[in-house]
Amino acid sequence: MVLEIKLSNFFSISDEIILDLRAGNINTEKSRSLNDNVFEFDDIEVLKTVALYGANASGKSNIIKAIRFCIAMVYDSHKHNENSIFNFRPFKFKGYSNKPSNFFIRFVYEDIEYKYSFSLTRNEIISESLYHYPNGRKAKVFVRDEKAGNSKRDKYSFGTSVIKRPFDVVESTSNKTLFISRASQMDREIPKKIFHFFHGMFIRRHSSYSISNIDSLIKTYKYYLLKGLHMADSDIVDFKHRLIKEKGKKIRANVDTQEAFIEDDELESIEIKTYHRYSPNIAFDFVTEESNGTKKLFFMLLTILDILRNNKTLLVDEIEDSLHPKIVDYIIKLFNTGEKAQLIFTTYNTNLLDLSKFRKDQIWFVNKTTDGNSDLYSLYDYSDFRDTMDLEKAYLQGRFDSIPIVDDSIKNLKSIIVE
Repeated sequence: MVLEIKLSNFFSISDEIILDLRAGNINTEKSRSLNDNVFEFDDIEVLKTVALYGANASGKSNIIKAIRFCIAMVYDSHKHNENSIFNFRPFKFKGYSNKPSNFFIRFVYEDIEYKYSFSLTRNEIISESLYHYPNGRKAKVFVRDEKAGNSKRDKYSFGTSVIKRPFDVVESTSNKTLFISRASQMDREIPKKIFHFFHGMFIRRHSSYSISNIDSLIKTYKYYLLKGLHMADSDIVDFKHRLIKEKGKKIRANVDTQEAFIEDDELESIEIKTYHRYSPNIAFDFVTEESNGTKKLFFMLLTILDILRNNKTLLVDEIEDSLHPKIVDYIIKLFNTGEKAQLIFTTYNTNLLDLSKFRKDQIWFVNKTTDGNSDLYSLYDYSDFRDTMDLEKAYLQGRFDSIPIVDDSIKNLKSIIVE
C-alpha cells in the first residue's frame, strides 16, 4: 500500500508536491457513512481511492507521468549504460533545469513500512536512501550521497547487517543506476522486496500486463470477469481466447549507431472471440467488432480483479477515457469495496464531486500557477467547506481554482469566426 508520495522538479512540477493517502481527521456524518473508503494499517487510516481534478494543461497527467517514471527507474535503471539519459524533463523555468529532481515514497509491503527516496538529474543519480520499520522503529537500510566524497565508501553508508556484502553491490553500481535496482539484480533480500513492490504491486497502468500475464489472468478470473461485465450492463455472456505463439521477424534498431537489423523472434498475441446475449452462438472478433469502450472495460476489469484480490495500487490517467460516467462510478466502487487495494486517478468527471461518494481528503486539485508550476492540494485543506455544500457546483464556479477560465462571450466568439 502507498501512504505518501512527494515529487519535485519533474515536468511542470517545480516545488515539492505531496500526495498523502493517509486519511485526514474527519468526523462528520457523511464521512462516517463512507467507512468503506478507508482501511486501517496499524493505527493509521488509509484511503482506497484518490481523485485528481484540474484544467487542461494544469499538470494532472504530469503527476502521473512523474510517478510512473520513478517506478520504472527502480526496475529498469540496472540496464542503463554510461551514455543513458533519463526519460524525464525537469521544470523549464526559474533555473530548475540545473537543479536535481526528487522522489520520495512512503509505503508498506508485507506489513513492513518503508521510506525510499532518490534525487537525480537527466544524466546521473545524485542521492538515494532507504529506511524501514521492522519492529515499529525506524532503521537505516542504506544512504547514498554521490557528493559526499571521492570513494564509494565515502558515498555509501549501511545499517547493521541489513544487506549482505553491500559494497560488492556498490562496486557494480554506476551513477546511472539506482542501488536498489542493482542490489535486487544481485539477489539481496530487502532490495528484492522493494523491487517486487514497484514491479508487481504498484501498477503503472492497467494496460501494462504482458500478453502471457493476460492469458494467465483470463484463465484465473474468467468467471468473475464475465460477472463483472454483466454488472456493468455489458451484453457479453461468454468469450473464448487462445494464446498464439508464432515465429516471426522483429526489427531492432541501435539508436547510437543508427543501424537497424531484422532478427528471428517468437511473437505472442491473444485471439478473443466474444458471444452476446442476443445470439449466444455467433462469435464476434474482439479486436475489430467490439467498441473501444468495451475493449477498455474488458481489460481494465481483468487487471482490476487481480489488483483487488492482491491488494495492489493502480495509477490511471483520465479514467473516463472511452467509459461512461456510470462505469467509472462502478470501477471506483469496486475499489472502495475491496480490502486494501488502492486507485490513484485523474479525471474531468465532475459527477464524482459528491461528498456522499468521496471524503474530502479523497478529492485533490491540480492548478497551474502564474509561473507555470503545477500545484497540488486537497479539498481537506478547505476547512470552511462543509459537507452540506454542493461540491460540484463550487468546483465549476472556480472556488478551488483548478478549472479553465473560458472567455466565451458572444463578442469574443464572433471575433474568431466573423471577419
